[in-house]
Amino acid sequence: MLVNNIEVIYHNVILVLKGMSLKAYEGQIVTILGNNGAGKTTTLKAISGLLSSEDGKVTDGYIQFNGERIDRTSPEKIVRKGIFQVMEGRRVFGDLTVEENLVVGGHINKNTKKMREDIEKVYHYFPRLAQRKGTLAGYISGGEQQMLVIGRGLMASPRLMLLDEPSMGLSPLLVAEIFEIIQRINKQEGVTIVLVEQNARLALSIADHGYVMENGRIVLDDEASKLEQNADVQEFYLGLTEVGKKSYRDVKHYKRRKRWLT
Repeated sequence: MLVNNIEVIYHNVILVLKGMSLKAYEGQIVTILGNNGAGKTTTLKAISGLLSSEDGKVTDGYIQFNGERIDRTSPEKIVRKGIFQVMEGRRVFGDLTVEENLVVGGHINKNTKKMREDIEKVYHYFPRLAQRKGTLAGYISGGEQQMLVIGRGLMASPRLMLLDEPSMGLSPLLVAEIFEIIQRINKQEGVTIVLVEQNARLALSIADHGYVMENGRIVLDDEASKLEQNADVQEFYLGLTEVGKKSYRDVKHYKRRKRWLT
């Protein structure tokens, strides 16, 4: 998947992405880091085609998936091409059971046998969902809801999964469990993953490559292991300095390095 120098405008007025570019090679986990308002979620919506639901559009540049341009394609067709976005905020259908939510996720598959196989695959990755399959999704825990939305994404047989803040609001133990499952899905199913995540340390620990965004632009990218050792990333996103730990709040007024501003 290639995002090449795109600009995104909302309501024909607000310029949010200002020449955003990234690559995600097949089978990789790629993470996008950045503070609130950097444009991370907008990038995912540009890829999945969901900008149109918020009066946003790609006005320059292009997005390709498997060599085919998709930035002018409807969200429904993009899903059928194998791209699925898991939105932040655990957006389950609360009045449907866990299993009914999974069926909705597999609606593009008309084969009943394949649907059942895919549901069992989700239960394999998320045994808790099997235990709760008859429960209304609105009554399961936040962690189970996060498992459900990822499982619902798997039902679409994705080749590329876009994950937006999967750790949000969850306990450290649940976060560790969900990220371990994300890695398994990537390795065992061969699903390419683009991950937006505030927990930079955790995201970099599972990613192959990372991008740092500020103000609608990529200001830094490298192999994830190298980004973990980068002094700027350590200071502003991992809360570390040469003299020890420091929170981002303590350093947020520091000027970025000159190369971050070019």
